[in-house]
Amino acid sequence: MDARTFLKKYKYDERLITGDYYPAAPLQAELGDTIGVVLMNLGGPDTVADVEPFLYNLFMDPAIIDLPFGGILRHWLSKFISTRRSQRVGHDYQKIGGGSPINRLTREQAESLERELNQSYGKAAGVKFRVYIAMRYWHPTTEEAAAQMQRDGVTKVVLLPLYPQYSKTTTGSSLVYWWMLEQNNEIQKWPTAYVYEYAAHPKFVQAISARIDEGLKRFSKEVRGEVQLVFSAHGTPLYEMKKRRDPYCCLIHSTVEQVMNFRQRDLPFHVAFQSKVGPAEWLTPSTPDKLKELAEAGHKTVLIVPVAFVTDHIETLFELNMLIRDQAQEFGIQHYEVTSGLNSHPLFIEALAEATVSQAQLPSNLPADRQAGGQLRPIQELPARLSAQAGQRPSADADPPSGQAGGPKFSEAKRTTRCHQCEHIAEAVCWEGTAVESAV
Repeated sequence: MDARTFLKKYKYDERLITGDYYPAAPLQAELGDTIGVVLMNLGGPDTVADVEPFLYNLFMDPAIIDLPFGGILRHWLSKFISTRRSQRVGHDYQKIGGGSPINRLTREQAESLERELNQSYGKAAGVKFRVYIAMRYWHPTTEEAAAQMQRDGVTKVVLLPLYPQYSKTTTGSSLVYWWMLEQNNEIQKWPTAYVYEYAAHPKFVQAISARIDEGLKRFSKEVRGEVQLVFSAHGTPLYEMKKRRDPYCCLIHSTVEQVMNFRQRDLPFHVAFQSKVGPAEWLTPSTPDKLKELAEAGHKTVLIVPVAFVTDHIETLFELNMLIRDQAQEFGIQHYEVTSGLNSHPLFIEALAEATVSQAQLPSNLPADRQAGGQLRPIQELPARLSAQAGQRPSADADPPSGQAGGPKFSEAKRTTRCHQCEHIAEAVCWEGTAVESAV
């Protein structure tokens, strides 16, 4: 489905916020199933020549950029903007190697995740996991991923966004595109589950903290205790939060809250938003504005933590590492560092695996001739206990926590990390106690 056809068929509804294109219940996997896990990401141009068509695809997406008109007018406007911006943006890509590393890094994540899923869960359960990549605005496309899945004999599907915090503009856009392809019979329909968000998954949180520790080592011991942590997330128009009730901003702050709780709030920290486009009001403060504020307050050392990006790409390698670095120095920040993306950090891969398996009820009792040494512990054992921070505890027969929007949440009253415009829309799913027990 090309961008113009999608635009013609697209219509906003509440599922873009709730993600409810598919049932919330986990898949019921059976012996011999091949479970296709689809990593959903935005993609990026492989070469400078790819920048213009990549930008066109992005600007044509009504789920990410709302315009008061569509059809041919939006097509020509997107053509004009992508042509006009491609030369400048192409220069930015030249500075980071001539293309985006996001495609290569996502392939590495897919390989690591497939290995983790099969070694820790699939082999013992008698199912096979295959991991695929569906880039929203570039290759491999959703259609290419689905075609390969059909050739590989996939029987069940888990859609897994590489966006930890749900937003209509990211996960929502990928979900509606997959769903629309199904409705128009452009891809095969499978029994499908999806992960809504994993903003506070303990291993995701610990992986971010580990990257912070790595970044702090770039500062001398004498100033390390003075470093200001600035968690920088991609911004969205304020309209999405206030009118559409998009949970993204709240989930960003939920991630930061859990990271800093895990670190016992060892350093001062702040949340800011980057990459503003167009005249509309966006989430604030912007990352440059926050850095200017810190510099004016006398702070000289800053560590930037990309909190919504799990893969290094143009917005971490160029925007944060180069463009905003120069601005920070102009403001008076003397030592400015940016943490690496999570990429294939082992803890992050484990978090993705646990999020995936939470949405696939795996076989727990194998025939004796399929058991290793005649002994096998249940591998889909999701205890009903929750972290005390969640402020709630289910009964013994309650449904286990999951990655869905309806899963048990952290207590709203206990989250102190909020924006000045907070609408109290959502709290992150409490994943404590949801780690799946590995098979012997």
